[in-house]
Amino acid sequence: MAEMSKKEMPRTKGVVWKTLKYFFPIAWKFDKMYFILSVVNVIVGAALPFVDILLLPLLVDSLISPERDIPMILTYAALMVGLDVIVGLINSQITIHLEKYEDKFLNFQAEQIADRCMNIDFALTENKECLDQINKAREGKDWSGGIHGISKAFFTIIQNVIKIFGVVTVLAVSAPWLLLIIGALLAVSTLINAKKNKIEVKYFSDLANINRVLWYVTHEIEDFRFGKDVRLYGAAGTLISRTQQQMDRLNAFFKKKADERYPLDILDVIVGALRDFGTYLYLGALAILGKITIGTYSQLTTSGGVLNSSLQGAIFGLQDIVKRCNYGYEIVKLMEYPPMLQKGNREVPAIDRPHEIEFRNVSFSYPNTKVKVLENVSITIKAGERLSVVGLNGAGKTTFIKLLCRLYDTDEGEILIDGVNIREYDYDEYMKLFSVVFQDFRLLSFTAQDNILLGKEDSNETVDELFDKVGLLDKINSLPKGRDTMMFRQFDRDGVQLSGGEQQKLAIARALYKNAPVVILDEPTAALDPVAEYDIYCKFNELVENKTAVYISHRLSSCKFCDRIAVFSGGTIKELGTHDELVKLKDGVYAEMFSAQAQYYV
Repeated sequence: MAEMSKKEMPRTKGVVWKTLKYFFPIAWKFDKMYFILSVVNVIVGAALPFVDILLLPLLVDSLISPERDIPMILTYAALMVGLDVIVGLINSQITIHLEKYEDKFLNFQAEQIADRCMNIDFALTENKECLDQINKAREGKDWSGGIHGISKAFFTIIQNVIKIFGVVTVLAVSAPWLLLIIGALLAVSTLINAKKNKIEVKYFSDLANINRVLWYVTHEIEDFRFGKDVRLYGAAGTLISRTQQQMDRLNAFFKKKADERYPLDILDVIVGALRDFGTYLYLGALAILGKITIGTYSQLTTSGGVLNSSLQGAIFGLQDIVKRCNYGYEIVKLMEYPPMLQKGNREVPAIDRPHEIEFRNVSFSYPNTKVKVLENVSITIKAGERLSVVGLNGAGKTTFIKLLCRLYDTDEGEILIDGVNIREYDYDEYMKLFSVVFQDFRLLSFTAQDNILLGKEDSNETVDELFDKVGLLDKINSLPKGRDTMMFRQFDRDGVQLSGGEQQKLAIARALYKNAPVVILDEPTAALDPVAEYDIYCKFNELVENKTAVYISHRLSSCKFCDRIAVFSGGTIKELGTHDELVKLKDGVYAEMFSAQAQYYV
């Protein structure tokens, strides 16, 4: 397993500070009571050991005193037990209450990561480095313990520092050399723990990569959408085999990490034993020599234990919070992941009117490739125009739309809306200009109505009108719960699986509801026969009214009613004109395609 580079394994104060600076304001905004309880918990937890440290020597000396003042002994015992119970109960109740925040914060941060994934530039969803960062953020949330894990580590350090000041005062008076014994051996433990943490952080990046691959394979196995292919092509064995390979990698990963830590764990136990031996030997000698009483011996023994645990807690806590912040910083890096798209702030033209679109000498290659999918494409789509984009598979038709919708930016040239480069527009407002139904559209496992409204509120009549327009109303009304019937069965065992054509109509209804000034159909009906596709395109063409519309297909059923046809071939527009113009071009691409498909349109 290759070691992480220094760049991949940040351990500086800057990383800790950036992580705390990011997490603490979120926690404060999320629930201020969490911080109030944490501060109270620090005070109560720090006070708890001093009940025994202060009262234990008084009780022990009273017990061995010749006078044996029984009332005083009972008073000391009652105070110790009573204060231990009271302070302990308060401490445990606060701790229990704070632990309830753990899942709340983890779920909240999971939502943050999910929200970031949904809003990150689409081009980054195909970027390996970004995908790794997303997985590192998910892993970092769990490995760091999230907001609660980091906050708990921080407040534990504060609590231990308070304890240290208290017990050092006690030990400095009666057993100053004990401070040296504990300090020396603690320094060794600190070095051992630092090496352990280094091992943990070193392996973290590799684990994120293994888990990303493992998650993909197991997701394919569990996703019923792949059920037909798995069964028909006998893919189950391959998927199970690949899963086992990743599980073997994961097991080997943890074994290697454990093997590397094992000598350090053994050494840590030995150092702990030496520390305890030195403490009891030194204090025992003082007691035998009569320099301290038995009560003071018990006090110093307890103080030594508290000092050791507090010093370990503070130093290991600092190392732990550095480690946790390194993990948590992966979330910060995801939230601050640099965008791929240039985003302006110019106001978008009114969305209630058509807009002119211009591609000016546009060329494009997908990230990390050198193959030009589009090259020197130029075309102007007039406001309110119907444009049909045709061409064989791989001609660049869908890429043409992705660039227009700013899912990617052009490598060369520019795209303009109403004469303005689209990079200058406010990105979120710009996206409101388009209603698009892609070939690989997705419906959600929500109700039929929710798939239309997507969180907006509107009347049932409006939704039914859309269902009626796309020819889906009778089907929706026949469902068990009508428009409130769940699509698919992920959340409801009584959910309905619509046919491919019905899902396409639902997706088109969703596009119509958005009511954007530019509507685009990117081969969503490719699975249908040409006649059925033509019927849907014609009906949709009536519904878009005066909007600018782009219809994409490698078949020609969407062409004849359009104002113009752009013929893509080899990543550029080879021909542009009306159907009648293009079909007459000798040796033309369109004429050849039409001739091959003419049997379907006669």
